[in-house]
Amino acid sequence: MRKFKILALALVIGTTSLFATNAENLADGKKEIRTQIESLVQAADFKVERDVTVNITFTFSSDGEIVVLKVDCKDCKVLDFLRKNLNYKKIENPGVANKLYTIPLKLKAT
Repeated sequence: MRKFKILALALVIGTTSLFATNAENLADGKKEIRTQIESLVQAADFKVERDVTVNITFTFSSDGEIVVLKVDCKDCKVLDFLRKNLNYKKIENPGVANKLYTIPLKLKAT
């Protein structure tokens, strides 16, 4: 019976913490950041031989600059291109400083 009470208490605490954050605002902010990052990538003239989906992990500095931490890609040219065009670039509405963001980005062949 004691284990059941502890399990019930853990379940209640776990579900209340799920509803504590406002998911709508987080999703909208991430979409806005994604569109601004897409505009930075589209502004550069880089040709990709085939369609590539890349996961970019980044954060924002205290100055609002993008700091690229990890690019999930095996193609060195794409990796260098994304780091060069995104690292230390400022966007209009940056996210929270020192928070990790991971955004999938699809580069289409031209």
